[in-house]
Amino acid sequence: MKVKLVLVSFFAGLLIFGGITIFNAPPVGAQQTQSPPRLEEGWNPANVSDLYYVNVPIEKVYTYRKGYVVQFRRGINALGTAYIPFEWFGRDMRKAEVLYLRPGAMWPCMSVFFKDGAFHGVRLYVSKNKTHITWGNLPMYVNLDSNFEGVEAIDLGYPTK
Repeated sequence: MKVKLVLVSFFAGLLIFGGITIFNAPPVGAQQTQSPPRLEEGWNPANVSDLYYVNVPIEKVYTYRKGYVVQFRRGINALGTAYIPFEWFGRDMRKAEVLYLRPGAMWPCMSVFFKDGAFHGVRLYVSKNKTHITWGNLPMYVNLDSNFEGVEAIDLGYPTK
């Protein structure tokens, strides 16, 4: 008796589930007439931006009293250094931004933005944890003040136009 009751309830459940699935499915004709949007449709002169960016991996970030000193990878065997003044992060200039990465496998990087071939801004993606291997400390006796004066752009060391 219990076996029959279990079988009847099982088949009743299948019928109810099948009915719900059939009534919630879109009509067959609607499935055939919809085609996925083509990638080329989004590419037209109105959607082209004059901004582009270059991502470079960060090797070390040092906090200095006038800004950040960022050592970044310029290829396989070369390092570059960028001096990013704290003024760039202010509301007046808005040339720089720091975004903190969550713990995980993501490696810190720097995105340098260009507009019409000229430097536009920079975004640092760094670990929030200051004990991360990419955060470093400068010795107290180091004077880098002259490197932060008159900084207008970040030179990645790549050839431009």
